[in-house]
Amino acid sequence: QVQLVESGGGSVQAGGSLRLSCAASGLTFRSACMGWFRQPPGKEREGVAIIFGLGGGTYYADSVKGRFTMSQDNTNKTLHLQMNSLKPEDTAKYYCAAPLSCTVFAGKITQYTSTDSSWGQGTQVTVSS
Repeated sequence: QVQLVESGGGSVQAGGSLRLSCAASGLTFRSACMGWFRQPPGKEREGVAIIFGLGGGTYYADSVKGRFTMSQDNTNKTLHLQMNSLKPEDTAKYYCAAPLSCTVFAGKITQYTSTDSSWGQGTQVTVSS
């Protein structure tokens, strides 16, 4: 059974940084496709950053490219999301999901679905202007 536990959320001012972590168990972490999603208040959940292990590829939403960076700690089975230059529009509850069904082309994830994924409980990120 896949279990995911997020941590690292909080409140920051615009321009600040936060680092989210997702501790995973119950899956082959090193080769899994997994990632971060967020749900802003009153809006639908959206994919933010996805990674396919073993160098399989990555995906970043256009809204976070150049500001957010994902990394995998295979020893501790933890997925991190470093968020820099935060904006008020980044305010949302952030969730970790795995495993995802991912399609990779030329080193980039071109499609992903979370139909059969497990989800963490989420961690709140609030960015004030």
